[in-house]
Amino acid sequence: MAADQTAALTRRVTLLSVATAAVLVAAKLAAWLVSGSVALMASLADSGLDLIASLATFFAVRYAAVPPDAEHRFGHGKAEAFASLLQGGLVFASAALVGREAIADLLSPHPLKAEGWALAVMTLSTGLTAGLVVAQTRVLRRTGSIAVSGDRAHYAADLGSNLVALAGIAASAWLGVNGLDALAALLIAALLLAGAIGVFREAAGQLLDRELSPEARAHIVELVGRDGRITGVHQLRTRAAGPYVHMQMHIDLDPELTLAAAHVVLVDAEKRVLEAFPSADIIMHADPRGKAEPHGGAFAETSSVRALS
Repeated sequence: MAADQTAALTRRVTLLSVATAAVLVAAKLAAWLVSGSVALMASLADSGLDLIASLATFFAVRYAAVPPDAEHRFGHGKAEAFASLLQGGLVFASAALVGREAIADLLSPHPLKAEGWALAVMTLSTGLTAGLVVAQTRVLRRTGSIAVSGDRAHYAADLGSNLVALAGIAASAWLGVNGLDALAALLIAALLLAGAIGVFREAAGQLLDRELSPEARAHIVELVGRDGRITGVHQLRTRAAGPYVHMQMHIDLDPELTLAAAHVVLVDAEKRVLEAFPSADIIMHADPRGKAEPHGGAFAETSSVRALS
């Protein structure tokens, strides 16, 4: 998918995320004020931080799509990873707040009020969150945006926490047992922590320039090697930065080829890769097969292994 199409999809889904969070914060606040449910308060705190995180993602994906400039020659794509780190931090904070309030309520339980309102709001929250997660999943499959991935991760955790809160409130209301919603809040805190850890891992991987998946790398090599004049691909390096993919590689060619002919081979290979990775930034270096001197530098080649034989 082209960069402009990716940017348009991520902009729309992040706007949907902000709108959903705003609606949920307003509804949960009203229901918590009349019910006093700790589980609902936990879900409200989570939704409040979700709104902040969604706003950060909303602006991050727009900044990440800004074209390269004189100071950022590789673009601004890693802004998405920074937004994901912020999301992870806010989810951790939310988990700590929820856990503290749940423990306090377990030590001093109190009966719920207006359980019907609490149940209605949590049902609304569950439905809206489920719809948002479905929309984010569809966009993620088409764009691979790490910011959308982080946003989806914490809303998926929210979906689980909403179901747990709904079960806790319903159990307390129907069984008349105080404290069940506080137990549900503790489980929500655990779910939030698990979601935050996943977000941190994914964002850190992109910030540390983790390679693309083995499947993606193999596909790149296969696309390049479709031309019989290319007999080897080595020093393949890949990394993702928001909506963009950066890759560089050395390609073995017949040493008798002219510079002009070698250029045509490389351009054709680049076009094949761009069909599969339209948002890629590609650097290809031609090596005369069997006559190339080892390259130096901080990341010099240390092995004679070739990706193609």
